[in-house]
Amino acid sequence: MTDTGESLYGKLVHAEGDVAEGIDESARPHIARNGLRQMGGQAMQGIGDQVVNAKTVLPWLMGAVGAPGVLLAFLVPVREAGSMLPQAPITPWVRRLRARKWAWIAGAAAQGVGAAGMALAAVTLEGWPAGLAIIVALAVFAVGRALCSLASKDVMGRTIPKGQRGQINGVVTILSGAVALTLGLGLELWGGDVGTGLLSAMLLVAALAWVVGMFIYATVREPESEPVPAEEQPGWVAQSWGLLRDDATFRRFVLVRSLLLVSALSPPFVVAIGVANQGDALSGLGLFVMAQGIANLIGGRLFGRLADKSSRLLMVWCALAASAITTAFLLLLLVPGVRESSWLYPATYLLLALVHLGTRLARKTYVVDMAEGDRRTEYVAVANTAMGVLLLVTGALTAVLSIWGNEPALVLLVVLGVLGAGLGRSLPEVSAR
Repeated sequence: MTDTGESLYGKLVHAEGDVAEGIDESARPHIARNGLRQMGGQAMQGIGDQVVNAKTVLPWLMGAVGAPGVLLAFLVPVREAGSMLPQAPITPWVRRLRARKWAWIAGAAAQGVGAAGMALAAVTLEGWPAGLAIIVALAVFAVGRALCSLASKDVMGRTIPKGQRGQINGVVTILSGAVALTLGLGLELWGGDVGTGLLSAMLLVAALAWVVGMFIYATVREPESEPVPAEEQPGWVAQSWGLLRDDATFRRFVLVRSLLLVSALSPPFVVAIGVANQGDALSGLGLFVMAQGIANLIGGRLFGRLADKSSRLLMVWCALAASAITTAFLLLLLVPGVRESSWLYPATYLLLALVHLGTRLARKTYVVDMAEGDRRTEYVAVANTAMGVLLLVTGALTAVLSIWGNEPALVLLVVLGVLGAGLGRSLPEVSAR
C-alpha cells in the first residue's frame, strides 16, 4: 500500500489500540488497502442504490410507463424482503467459497443486470407488461443485493478490525449522500418532465456503477479459508432454527431489530398523508431524493463513529428518536393549519431518514462485531432472512391498519419502536470501546 493510500485511509478512519486485533495475520498488512477498496466498491453500489430506490425513483418509473397502481404496492416488499429472505438459503454456497469477495462480485453483477433490465423494460414496454417486467427485474436485483449484503459483512469482518468497521460504513454513506443530493438537485433543476428516457438513462448509469464496483472489489486481499463441503453443512432451515433456539443473545438481537422498523416503514405513510393534504405540491421526485442525500451527509460520519463506540446504544437511541419524531408528527397533524403546511412532510421525512441511517449503521456494525469466522456469516444470513419474514408480517399489519387511515399504522410503529429500544438495552456490548 502506498504512503498516499495509508495517509488517505488514516484521514477517513480513526483507529485506536491494536488495529490488527481479531483478524488473520495475512490480512494485517493490508488493512488500509482493503478498507479503501471496500469503500470504493460499496460507494459504487451506493450510487446505484440512489437510482434503484423503491421509495422514490421506481414509483416515478412505474408512473412514467403507465403501470397500474396496484403494482406500486409490490415495490418496497420485493426490494426489501427480497434482499433478506434468500440469505439463509444461499449461505451454504457462500461458505463453500475460499474467498467470500466473489459472492459480493456475483451480487453486484446481478444488481447491474436488474437495473439494466428495468431500463430496457421502460423503453420497450408500456402498462401492465412494463410494470410486471420492472417487478421481475427488481426481484433479480434483490437477490443480488442479498448476496452483497451477506458477503460484504463477512469480508469486512475478515479484513477490518473492530473499531473501524462502522467508520467505513459511515464514509460510504457520506459518498452515497453526496450522490443523492447531486441527483436530487439535478432533477429539481431539470425543470421538465421526468419521463422514461431520463429514468432509463439513470438506470443504465446505475448498472455501469455496479460494473465498476465489481472491478474495485475484486482487488480486496481477503484471507482464504478452507471451504466447507456441502455434505458437512446442515440444512439451512435446521441451522437457522437451531441458531435462533440455542443462541439467546442472537435471538434477542433479531427481535430487537424487528422492532426497529419504525424509521424504515414510517416514511411512506408520512408521504401518503402529505400527498392527501397537499396534492401535487409534494410530488417532486428531486425533493425526496435530496432529503435522503442530506440525511446521509449529516449522519454518515457521525453515526459511523458512534456505531464503533457502541452500536447497541446507537440502536436504542435511534429507535427512541424515530418514535419521538413520528409521535411529534402525529400531534402536529392535530394543530389547525399545520396539516396543510408545506414544511411538515419533507421535514419529517428528512428526520426519519436521518435516524433510519443511524439504525442501519448500528445494526450492521453490531452483527459484524458480535461473532467471528463462519459464525458471522450464519448470523448475518439468519438475521436477515428472519427480518425479511418479520418485515412482511409487520408490513401486512400496517397495511390492514391503514384501511382506517395512515395514522393508526404510524401509532403501531411508534409502539414497536419504543418496545425495541427497551429490549435493546438488554443486549450485551460488543463494540471495540
